[in-house]
Amino acid sequence: MSAQDVHTAAPSRLGAADPRQEGPVDLRLLPPALAAWAGAAAALDVPGRWTTVGVGLCLGAAMVLLALPGLRPLRTAHPSGTGHEGSGAGSRWRSPTRLHTTAAAAALLCAAAGAASAGLHRADARQGPVPGLAVQFAGIDAEIILTSDARRTAPRVRGDHSTPDSLLLDAEIVRLTGPGGAAVRLRTPVLVIVTPGTAAAQWQRLLPSTRLRVSGRLAPPLRGGERATAVLRAEGKGLPRVIGPPTRLQRTAGGLRAGLRTATDGLGPDARALLPGLVVGDTTRVTPELHEAFRATDLTHLMAVSGANLAILLVLLIGPPGRALRVERRGLAPVLGISLRGTALLGGGLTLAFVLVCRPEPSVLRAAACGLITLLAIGTGRRRTLIPALAAAVLLLVLYDPWLARSYGFVLSVLATGALLTLAPRWSEALQRRRVPPRLAEALAAAGAAQAVCSPVVVLLASRVSLVGIPCNLLAEFAVAPATVLGFAVLALAPVAMPVAEPLARVAGWPAGWIAAVARAGAGLPGAEVDWPDGRPGALLLAALTVLLVLFARRVGRRPWICSAAALLLVLAVLRPVPLTRVLTGWPPPGWTFAMCDVGQGDALVLAAGPGAGVVVDAGPDPRLVDRCLRDLAITRVPLLLLTHFHADHVRGLTGVLRGRAVGAIQTTSLDEPPEQAAFVRRTAAAAGVPLVRTVPGERRRTGALVWQVLWPPGGATTATGPVAGPAPQEPNDASVTLLVRTGGLTLLLLGDLEPPAQQGLLRSHPTLPRVDVLKVAHHGSAHQDAALVRSTRPRFALVSVGRDNPYGHPAARTVEALRAGGAVVLRTDRDGAIAVTGAGAGLRAVGRS
Repeated sequence: MSAQDVHTAAPSRLGAADPRQEGPVDLRLLPPALAAWAGAAAALDVPGRWTTVGVGLCLGAAMVLLALPGLRPLRTAHPSGTGHEGSGAGSRWRSPTRLHTTAAAAALLCAAAGAASAGLHRADARQGPVPGLAVQFAGIDAEIILTSDARRTAPRVRGDHSTPDSLLLDAEIVRLTGPGGAAVRLRTPVLVIVTPGTAAAQWQRLLPSTRLRVSGRLAPPLRGGERATAVLRAEGKGLPRVIGPPTRLQRTAGGLRAGLRTATDGLGPDARALLPGLVVGDTTRVTPELHEAFRATDLTHLMAVSGANLAILLVLLIGPPGRALRVERRGLAPVLGISLRGTALLGGGLTLAFVLVCRPEPSVLRAAACGLITLLAIGTGRRRTLIPALAAAVLLLVLYDPWLARSYGFVLSVLATGALLTLAPRWSEALQRRRVPPRLAEALAAAGAAQAVCSPVVVLLASRVSLVGIPCNLLAEFAVAPATVLGFAVLALAPVAMPVAEPLARVAGWPAGWIAAVARAGAGLPGAEVDWPDGRPGALLLAALTVLLVLFARRVGRRPWICSAAALLLVLAVLRPVPLTRVLTGWPPPGWTFAMCDVGQGDALVLAAGPGAGVVVDAGPDPRLVDRCLRDLAITRVPLLLLTHFHADHVRGLTGVLRGRAVGAIQTTSLDEPPEQAAFVRRTAAAAGVPLVRTVPGERRRTGALVWQVLWPPGGATTATGPVAGPAPQEPNDASVTLLVRTGGLTLLLLGDLEPPAQQGLLRSHPTLPRVDVLKVAHHGSAHQDAALVRSTRPRFALVSVGRDNPYGHPAARTVEALRAGGAVVLRTDRDGAIAVTGAGAGLRAVGRS
């Protein structure tokens, strides 16, 4: 009998439901889960007395609501067919007001529970002497137990130097010897920071649960509401002093992870870095450039342990969720003759093993919760049970670990899972009604729903919005499952059969390499991402625009020409063809000969050297910004990249210049200071296969109509005008390579970051410097300038590369006034944006982009 026949034959005028028919979504657990989440998040960084007051108010309000009398019950149908008041024993309905009151009371009780849990966890973490010693920045000797693997931070540019890429480890102090020599036992969570040195590799090999003895200096946590009570900066560069080995479970998990890394050693760089991340979240081999590509394309969720990893394994075991309760169910379990109940137990065991191998950290616990939700779906084949399961998982996890309430990863995980359970099925059905193939409709709906709900949160982390996230996720999606399944097979085989695991890893490397290629290709598009206002206003704005876009799509979805026009506009926004952008924005101006990129507090200059070619002087501090500038200028070939000196604000963007461009050579100054930045340039050049050469004092070069001469630094060389005076400078700024450039009737003087003593030495070495059309002002327009050099060169335009709201006061007001008093027109990137110079003679112009 069909479902329609069952419905028609039913005695009730409402008919009978199909036993397998989906009912309405049950949202009763959603308000309590959200209330507990909000209560925990609010209580993590407020004083304990306010938490107590909040908990008391919530409990009191809940008691009042539960004590309120309900309204008159609804009239219901009696089994005999006659109506009666539902207040008697046969009543099946309760007052809707009473139901709402009970729901509100339940939400208040859960909010009180979340706040109480957070308050108790916070109080327990902050008891003992560690918080007080952290405020005093005291030095201590301590015994700690590691609770996480080491993770490497990305270096950041601050001024002219780059912060070291330190190692971070979560730990608990279990025994503390303070400044007075007294020892105390405790259990206080801290964040350990280790500056990489000779023992960096040893620190990275340490497993969670290892017991160490360390000496260091405490500091307060970076932000309020964090799990760590203090920051412990480990002192010395010697080997970590291990006083207790890790547990057997952690050694087993560590052995599996190490075996996976060993089996992937023979793969290409991207596959070798990505495959361990796809399988167990091990990103130790992922380079900053690859991570940036994944971030720009919204693919970073693939490099972290997520519920998708476990869901793939469970679907492989049990098959499609819709067939789990049917005779024709699929997957490996029925092939192996395992019953449905046994399959569920096996899936639970697989989930437990997943947690053990990937470490029971918050991100892994989130993944396990999402995996168990998927297991529930596979076991029941009913979507309506998933939202209550997700709400229950959120409620239990927040009560168990309140710090998750402040975790961006937890927020993104829950939002993505909720979108896949609620929005994605509806959007897929809507697309299929418009004749989109089912598989494509499901993939589009899943990617679009996850992007729509997660993007406002992502904006809080990075003030950018990816325009290629959905297509890149679609292109990468079909490779995720084979890479994950094969990767787990390698993980299991490596400890016992490495000769079998290595060829299997090579096969798994193909889909992993494809995912990395998609990320790099997507990130390489000119309009892959757009800047967006940061903070909560930016997130709210994006959320509002997303809602409007969804409503707009629903209205115009039946008009193909509007959809086609919108798709064409998106493609043009991503590709940003230069002729079109020039028409719309006026940038770059036709016939430009020199451009100063807007890269913040740093330098990146471009000299036109023919169609699609440019000589680049310095790379700025940010690869993304210099890459975007060169793409806007349509530079695809760089005959020479000149780095005037090795300060981070001039060289850290090097990978952005190399990205997708043919670079002939990299030329540098002769002074390798600071040494760590010089080493970075050497490593990056070697990895890209670009030759690295030194600047020769007085040398002359030509590329087409572009001619330049090195005026500084000196080095005892002899030029056509005589010997270059003075020894080589010993300070990085004074060792800046200074160029006199001539192109198309235009003369430019590029001073790097020369300080007044070097400027005076330059003028003494070249007393007959010609008048220049364009002066690149030294050192971002600082107050330290030599007035005689400015008077000698008499520039028509003075250009300053400087960052907005920089802490140094650049450019100095007196420098700007002196330049203007000398007759120069002053333009600066913090106000004018990128600057381009066009024309020559009377037609010389310098225009800003903004």
